[in-house]
Amino acid sequence: MSAPCSPTPAGAFSRRALLLAAAAGSAALAAGCTNGAAEDPADAVTPAQADRLAAQVEVQERLVADYAQALAASPQLAASAAVLAAQSREQLDRLRAAAAQPAPSSGATAGTSAAEAVPAEGAVAWLQARVAAAADAHARACPDFTGGRAALLGSIAAGLRAQAGQLS
Repeated sequence: MSAPCSPTPAGAFSRRALLLAAAAGSAALAAGCTNGAAEDPADAVTPAQADRLAAQVEVQERLVADYAQALAASPQLAASAAVLAAQSREQLDRLRAAAAQPAPSSGATAGTSAAEAVPAEGAVAWLQARVAAAADAHARACPDFTGGRAALLGSIAAGLRAQAGQLS
């Protein structure tokens, strides 16, 4: 048998009281963060920033097209990198939402020119270079923004660097 619980000394918090206080604090914090997000001046976009953000959408569109081209050129890559391609499409959707750009109605994205055909034997290295270049472009654009858009670009850049590492 275990010993009966000793009464809580006066002025001390019980575990239940601490858990309730933590839950209430978390709820208040979440409400404060979500209510003020729409009014945050750091998330306001100037016309120049809108143009730069549109350029980042184009970078990501090219990357999505590069993934499609590389996966079509290499069945082995298609099996191993399909998840990474899906992640790059999700990142594109997030960028479009941040830029308030609708997705193209045709479903097409800016592609790679015919002169940049994917080499059959070097599809992985070709794609890895494209992923790294997109990560660099997003990282260079990040300081031009503040708030959520800067965080989004930084997050996408970091995610793409991880993808480039997984491709090696």
